Amino acid sequence: MGKAYRTVKNTASAEMVEKRSRFISTVKPVTTEAEAVGLINELKQKYWDATHNVYAYIIKDNNIMRYSDDGEPTGTAGMPVLDILKKEGLTNLVVVVTRYFGGILLGTGGLVHSYSRSAKLGVTAAQMIDMVLCRELLIKCDYTLLGKIQNEIHKWDIIEGEITYTDNVEIPLFIPAEDFERLKNALVELTNAKAEFSEGTMEYKEKLIGTKSEV
Repeated sequence: MGKAYRTVKNTASAEMVEKRSRFISTVKPVTTEAEAVGLINELKQKYWDATHNVYAYIIKDNNIMRYSDDGEPTGTAGMPVLDILKKEGLTNLVVVVTRYFGGILLGTGGLVHSYSRSAKLGVTAAQMIDMVLCRELLIKCDYTLLGKIQNEIHKWDIIEGEITYTDNVEIPLFIPAEDFERLKNALVELTNAKAEFSEGTMEYKEKLIGTKSEV
C-alpha cells in the first residue's frame, strides 16, 4: 500500500450539447487496465451508431495512461480528456466521451473545449474522493469520557465510523497512517489511560473532497 490517491466514487454519466453535437461522458472507477478496456468496449457496443467514442484512463499501478481520439483530429479529443484527469490529480478511473455529430463543425478549439467540458461534467457527476491509507483505532470508554474524546478527534482530519452505544461507548476511527501514533498518544493522555484502545488493520478509506467523511 502507498499514500493517498484521488479517484471517483461512482460510475456516472453526464450529457451536454454543443452546436447540435451531443456529448455523453461516462466515468467509472477502475483498478486495472482490463477493467478500463472492458468499459470502453461495452460503450462502443452500446453507442455503436455514435460518430466517436473518445476515451482516456489512468491506472495507479505501473502509472498507466492511455487515450484515444477515435477519429477526431489529433490532439483535440483524447488528450483534452486525459488533461482533465491529470489536472484534477485523478487516477484509477476511465472516461469515455461519446459524440453524436450534429452537422456543425466545431473547429479545433471547439473540439478541445467540448471534450474537456464533457469530461469535467462526468467527473463531477461521479463524485471525486480521496482514498486515504488509514489504520483503524477502536476506542471503548465510559459515557463520561465521550465528550472529551469527540472534542479532540474533531480537531483532526480523520474518518469517523458509526458509534455504538451499549453499556459503554465504542468509537471506531480510521486515522491516516502518518497521524496514527500522535493521535493515539493524545487520546491516551486525554483519558488518563481509562479508555480501551484496540488497533486494527491498514486499509484505504474513502474521504469526499473537502469534507470530513463518515463510513
